[in-house]
Amino acid sequence: MTSIMPAKRYCIHSRSCICTDGHPNEMTVFLVFRSLNWNPKLLCSIACVCKWFDDLSKRVLWKEFCLSRAPRMVSDLAGASHSSLDGNWNALGKLMFYCAGCHDTNNGFQSRSIPGHFVNKTRFSQTSGKSFLVRQCRSDTLYVTDPCEHLDQGEDGDVGLFRGVFKDFSKSMTRRLLIEKRAQLHPKEICPYCRTKVWSLLRERMIPRSASRRLGAYQDQVECFLCLNGHLIGICTLLPLSDSESASEEE
Repeated sequence: MTSIMPAKRYCIHSRSCICTDGHPNEMTVFLVFRSLNWNPKLLCSIACVCKWFDDLSKRVLWKEFCLSRAPRMVSDLAGASHSSLDGNWNALGKLMFYCAGCHDTNNGFQSRSIPGHFVNKTRFSQTSGKSFLVRQCRSDTLYVTDPCEHLDQGEDGDVGLFRGVFKDFSKSMTRRLLIEKRAQLHPKEICPYCRTKVWSLLRERMIPRSASRRLGAYQDQVECFLCLNGHLIGICTLLPLSDSESASEEE
């Protein structure tokens, strides 16, 4: 089974605070980061070394980042009060701009180790998300990205990494179906965005053929992990381009 956990992680949780002269006023920090358009790399970097800032970013700054980047999706995910996302804004924010990578294990579509990396743009689509829902769960709302393409990384060709997020996952039909199937959580893998345990949807036979078609996957080689907080992390082997397509790309 292919692991979706990042081969090289950025810091997610602060372990200590190196500040020696106290901390600035929260409003001052808010105004500074608003002027920086809620720079996500800077948010991560400072949170790694300052627990006070990490707490502030989880309460306030990541929320503003999410609202600035995908206001319509966030409004749908969180509802009018945004209360359903309280405590998880940092995970949603990192899902928006960070591809977690993967590392090798023995499976039907082995890939090379791919380090995690920042992405410049991410498009989440609810329409694409419908393709990842089995028939019994089509009433759920799932936003999924286009695959992040990593060329010449797999034995069979290119590797695509994608990610997604459920709306109201605790009330979703997908979660109910996993419980009804008595699905077992993966013994080793965890979500790279919120650090909770995950289910393998491939093992539970909950990846419809429509997902392969949407991704352009080679021989239905798709794996998805779904965490307890409703974050979807997946990998696929992409269909190779034909010679004519390759020539067209080069023109």
